[in-house]
Amino acid sequence: MKAFVVDKYGKNGARAAEVPEPTVGDRDVLVRVSAASINPLDKMVRNGEFKQVLKYKRPFVLGHDVAGVVTRAGSAVHGIDVGDEVYARPRDLRIGGFAEFIAIDMDDVAPKPASLTLQEAAAVPLVALAAWQVLVDRAHVKPGQKVLVHAGAGGLGSTVIQLAKHLGATVATTTNTDTEKLVRDLGADVVIDYTKEDFSKVLSGYDLVLDSLGGANLEKSLTVLKPGGLAISVVGPPDADFAKQLGAPSFMGLVMYVLSRKIRKQAKALGVRYQFLFMQANGSQLRKLGALYDSGKLRPVIDSTFPFDQTLEAMAHVEQGRTKAGKVVVSMVPDND
Repeated sequence: MKAFVVDKYGKNGARAAEVPEPTVGDRDVLVRVSAASINPLDKMVRNGEFKQVLKYKRPFVLGHDVAGVVTRAGSAVHGIDVGDEVYARPRDLRIGGFAEFIAIDMDDVAPKPASLTLQEAAAVPLVALAAWQVLVDRAHVKPGQKVLVHAGAGGLGSTVIQLAKHLGATVATTTNTDTEKLVRDLGADVVIDYTKEDFSKVLSGYDLVLDSLGGANLEKSLTVLKPGGLAISVVGPPDADFAKQLGAPSFMGLVMYVLSRKIRKQAKALGVRYQFLFMQANGSQLRKLGALYDSGKLRPVIDSTFPFDQTLEAMAHVEQGRTKAGKVVVSMVPDND
C-alpha cells in the first residue's frame, strides 16, 4: 500500500513509499483510510523532537489523525464491526494515518459523528482530545470560570473555545484581524488582536490559560492568572509527569524536571501553576466528543483539503504558516471539498 513514511529524522525525513499492509492483532481493527489531517505533532515527530521518549522504529508511517471504514476486526474486538465508519487518534508508537490502511487498537477508535463527513471527522480527534484533556481532565473547568486560549483560530484553539463555552466558561482568545469574526462566531467572549494589543496588559484574573506558542508567550500567560490559576502548554517545556506518562526511564524524568524548572519557578513566584500536556489516545472520550459534534455544540474548522498524493505538500502548507484557520485535511477522495 502507499504511505508516507519517516526513514530519517529531520525536515526532509518524510517520503512516499510502498509498504506492507499492517498486521491486525486480536484487539485491532483494520481501517481503510478515507481522510487524515495534519498536526504540528507530525512535524515534531518527523524531526525527532521526541525520539528520546518515543522510540519509533524507522521507517514508520506518519499521521496522528484518521477517519475511515473498518475492513477487518480482530478476534477480541467488540462494539465495532466491519463496515463501520470510525475516527481515531491512534496511540503513540502506533500512528500511521498517512496511508491507505491502518491497524488501530479498539480502545482508540470511536464511531464517526453522524453529522460529519469522513473528511470533517479526520480534522477532529487530536485537537478534540487535547481540548477535553485540558479542560475536563486537568483543569476541571466549571461554569463562570475564565479561560484564555491562545491562537483561537487554529485547530486546537477553535476547538477549545467551543468546548470551554459548552462547559460554561467565559472565554478569551488571541488572534489576528482576519480571523476575529471567526473566533467570535465560535463563542469567544473577549478577543485580543495580537497585532494591535498585548494580551498581558489587558487581561487578568483568569483560572486557566492554554498556551500553544511557548517561550515569551507562555511566560506572559502566567501573569494573567489569578492566584492558584493554571497554565497548560502543549508545546513545552515538558515536565517530569510527561516522562512518567510515556513510561520513560527515570533519568528522562529528571531531564524534563530540569527543562521545566525555569517556568515552574516563575509560576511559583506568581502563586500560580504550570503543567505540560501531551494528549493521549482515548476512544471513549471520542465517543463523548462525537455526541457534542452531533448535537451542534462543536464543529470542525477546516482550512483546506489536499489529495492524498499531496500529503507532503499539505504538511509544508502547515509548516510554512499558510493556514488561515483550523485544520488541513488530506483526503483519499479526489477533489473533495
